[in-house]
Amino acid sequence: MPRKRKLLAQLSALQSNTSFPQIDALEQLKTTPGADPSPKSSKYFVIEKKNAPQLQEDFFNQPCVNLAKSFLGQILVRKLPDGRELWGRIVETEAYLGGEDEASHSKGGKQTQRNAAMFMKPGTLYVYQIYGIHFCMNVSSQGEGAAVLLRSLEPLQGLDAMRELRRASRKATTKLLKDWQLCNGPSRLCQAFGIDKAFDQRDLTQDSAIWMVPGQDPPGEQDVVATTRIGIGNRGEWTQKPLRFYLRGNKFVSVVDKKMEREMAPRGHSPCS
Repeated sequence: MPRKRKLLAQLSALQSNTSFPQIDALEQLKTTPGADPSPKSSKYFVIEKKNAPQLQEDFFNQPCVNLAKSFLGQILVRKLPDGRELWGRIVETEAYLGGEDEASHSKGGKQTQRNAAMFMKPGTLYVYQIYGIHFCMNVSSQGEGAAVLLRSLEPLQGLDAMRELRRASRKATTKLLKDWQLCNGPSRLCQAFGIDKAFDQRDLTQDSAIWMVPGQDPPGEQDVVATTRIGIGNRGEWTQKPLRFYLRGNKFVSVVDKKMEREMAPRGHSPCS
């Protein structure tokens, strides 16, 4: 069965179990007057107004590298103040181990007001700002000061709302973003999902505006590319460590490592889309 059709069937089944918590109004996101609250989805999906179980603390309570890989294929859900839900399948992550990891905000075990979420219980959001403009979203894992950066999503539901949020953040109205451009990078992901510093230190297992639900048919090891992280500068041996993970063959990934994918090919590894 083609992957898109399989995901459609899985998501329909996935959304039939438990109920989501009620949304609390968020001051930083305003309800658009007269907006259509019905979800706008990718052409590949027809997501019914049903509910789904959400990932619990035992899922997030994993070593950092394991969690970074386990996130692939899981679904991030964001509920806007107007009731619209945004759904995206996680397709790219990076692990930041803390301690001796020279690229981590918590290297050397340094704890600050900014990175406090990295030392909180697994499943806590760590949201920080770069260049004074953009936001990046991480999730704490097992390990002192360890967290996983969410780099890219495959948009599934609420694409019109994602475009509205991206357009507002970019202050541009002329260019219509393609589906694959909505969440293909950590700051774009945050723009499309309306994530800012107000989400720092929130608990993904308890929050009413953002959570994760399990994806079905998780990728196998042969579908996952392990390569170097992006934009960390010169951090010695840590610059070359394979701590970025993405779904091979997925067009929603931000940066593809063609060399690594060519090396995987002779081993019989097939793309996941």
